[in-house]
Amino acid sequence: MKKTLIVVGLLAFAGIGVQAQKLTGAGATFPYPIYSKWFSEYAGAHPGVEINYQSIGSGGGIRQVTSGLVDFGASDMPMSDDALASSKVKLVHIPTVLGAVVPIYNVPGASNVRFSGDVLAQIYLGKIGMWNDARIVKDNPGVTLPAQKIIVVHRSDGSGTSFIWTDYLSKVNKDWENGPGKGTSPAWPVGVGGKGNEGVAGFVRQLPGSIGYVELIYALQNKIAFGAVQNAAGSWVTASIDGVTEAAASVKQMPADYRVSITNAPGKDAYPISSFTYLLVPTHPGNAANEKVIKDLLSWIVKSGEGEAQSLSYAPLPSALAEKVLKTVYELP
Repeated sequence: MKKTLIVVGLLAFAGIGVQAQKLTGAGATFPYPIYSKWFSEYAGAHPGVEINYQSIGSGGGIRQVTSGLVDFGASDMPMSDDALASSKVKLVHIPTVLGAVVPIYNVPGASNVRFSGDVLAQIYLGKIGMWNDARIVKDNPGVTLPAQKIIVVHRSDGSGTSFIWTDYLSKVNKDWENGPGKGTSPAWPVGVGGKGNEGVAGFVRQLPGSIGYVELIYALQNKIAFGAVQNAAGSWVTASIDGVTEAAASVKQMPADYRVSITNAPGKDAYPISSFTYLLVPTHPGNAANEKVIKDLLSWIVKSGEGEAQSLSYAPLPSALAEKVLKTVYELP
């Protein structure tokens, strides 16, 4: 279900005038919980500002911002060179927080299930179809796994969460890399589709025998079991803020445009399905008042909002990166 966040200030924004400044944004469901909190708090502290954010998936957010229909977009997937070149407006990627995508499951009688990347790929390729398959059993000594069919759940919409998931699968399994590959809307070999992280979580919660993938906060909020994943170092790692932070530390030289992948990162405790998420900001929005609000909002996120990320199970930007991002915000034309 599409979510819409509307936050309205009651008085005029200082220095801009009596008319409310209305910002519209659309995109990723992955960061929706933290964006909802941030936009509400920012508008509450800046009377006269309205922020409307539609949680419609990264693909929809990219389409809307590149068509000039919203003031900013949001995506967990860095846009490609071709997508940036074809956009009607020039865009800048602003990383906001980091998060983890976790394999969630509903297997009666089973807990603390572990998944290697290869097994996850084989499940999503339809080559592993039963929970008591020998390849799953091998990774889960002492866990009772039933002779039950696996119901695969994936996203039905264009999704940055799907991009992160399939980016990871492409790195750990050649059949996936040479088959469906990575993308926001790959050709899923098997399974049923749910809209948004909310939709996938809902299906898995309702369907015994199912497996899916969501951003960590959705698993926690919905009290759905999620598995540890084997990382590039061979360690079994359960998603955590520390694990995501270690994955981010693998980036020794951040590109100037911040477009980077940190899935399957090295590091003993790095969680392997981790990612930055981005706001996609036009460099010339065409509205001087909105431009001022956007820049102030972005600087507020970096200076104040980051401190709230961990309360919703996101990892804040590393301090050195936060300083770099803040400089980028200040230099926006």
